[in-house]
Amino acid sequence: MELADLQARIEATFGARDRARGVDGTFRWWVEEVGEVAKALRQRDPAALEHELGDALAWLVSVANVAGVDLEQAAARYADGCPRCHHTPCTCPVA
Repeated sequence: MELADLQARIEATFGARDRARGVDGTFRWWVEEVGEVAKALRQRDPAALEHELGDALAWLVSVANVAGVDLEQAAARYADGCPRCHHTPCTCPVA
């Protein structure tokens, strides 16, 4: 599925609920899902990790939708590699 298609599907499925919850509430749900990703990573559970990454991705898309961000445009920043050094792989100093 293309990123724009996913964003449109999430909007069609959850957009009204997400807008009613607002950007702050939707963001908090996304953060909770990121915490569940962390738990699945710690438990080294591949099935749970796949599930939680899917949920976190969906909530991130919801945040973008409520905030009016086109994720295709946001992702385009990385189309040519690292947005800072413009190399693939990145050659920036490790921080």
